[in-house]
Amino acid sequence: MTDQADFALDLHRVAVPDPSSTACWSPFSVASALALAREAARGETRAELDGLLKDFSAADALDVPELAVANTLWADDDLTLNPDFSLTDSVRRTAFEDPATVRKLVNTDVAETTRGLIPELLTDPPPADAAAIIVNALYLKVGWLTAFSAGETADRPFHAPGGDVDVPTMTVTEKFRYAHRDGWQTIVLPADSGVEAVVLLPDDSLEQPLPPSALTAKTSTRLELSLPKVDVRARFQLKDTLRRLGVERMFARDADFSGLSPDERMFVDDVVHEAVLRLDEEGLEGAAATAVTFRTVSFEIPEDPVVVTVDRPFLLAVRHAGSGAVYFLAQVARP
Repeated sequence: MTDQADFALDLHRVAVPDPSSTACWSPFSVASALALAREAARGETRAELDGLLKDFSAADALDVPELAVANTLWADDDLTLNPDFSLTDSVRRTAFEDPATVRKLVNTDVAETTRGLIPELLTDPPPADAAAIIVNALYLKVGWLTAFSAGETADRPFHAPGGDVDVPTMTVTEKFRYAHRDGWQTIVLPADSGVEAVVLLPDDSLEQPLPPSALTAKTSTRLELSLPKVDVRARFQLKDTLRRLGVERMFARDADFSGLSPDERMFVDDVVHEAVLRLDEEGLEGAAATAVTFRTVSFEIPEDPVVVTVDRPFLLAVRHAGSGAVYFLAQVARP
């Protein structure tokens, strides 16, 4: 498998460990956002991202007319940026002291790129000490080279975890690239502009090991194919997932992102991802977005402590901090 396929399957195993769950995500979007974080990283922070991403490059995958991709750096008005960072020339400046506005701006921009499929990537405002957010957003819509006939679509049984259910299922009889080996069937559905959907169907269950050859099918075979229509949406907070894959330093307060800002010590608060994927008789449509939020590391200047000595009669109140209700009030004249 290619490094990009390795990255996709490695992250998938950790992010979606439950074989009975339905989920989707975009390895391309996550890798694109993390590649920009890698560009900003130095030292061990960079080395961990190198190990995860290897030689990932988005350039080869961009030659698709129906693909819209936007990489954006949102930065606080007062944040000094490294002029060598690739997104510095197109940075979006705003006041991060107003987190609600930052959230609104990011969400509006992502919604525009994803044609409204992801209207609210950031469900909460960024932390009060956030200073920058790297965002990748993409939208893809392509038609099948061999379309399914809508008139042939009908409800058919699907053997789901917990019992069979009837789902709208498309059918077509045509030649497709196909392979059946090591407990998996591979069906390649070609679409416009070199895009293709690869169906990986296990003989037993999704828990069985996926061999390196699973994504490869070179032999053209005439198939009578029945395929359910797909409409999946999923959201991930990838901090714990990435940590389990060995990327830890960028989340620590000693992270080195001097490639992004030479004046501020920063670390990554979280990596948020959302994706939508739809397959029907005509083709496929998908959207995804990833946000990497950077927080500043506060440096406190040591000050001489205020000396307080309770050595005379005093009052003592015990209260509820939220409501202010006073549970006890004591006057201590003789402790």
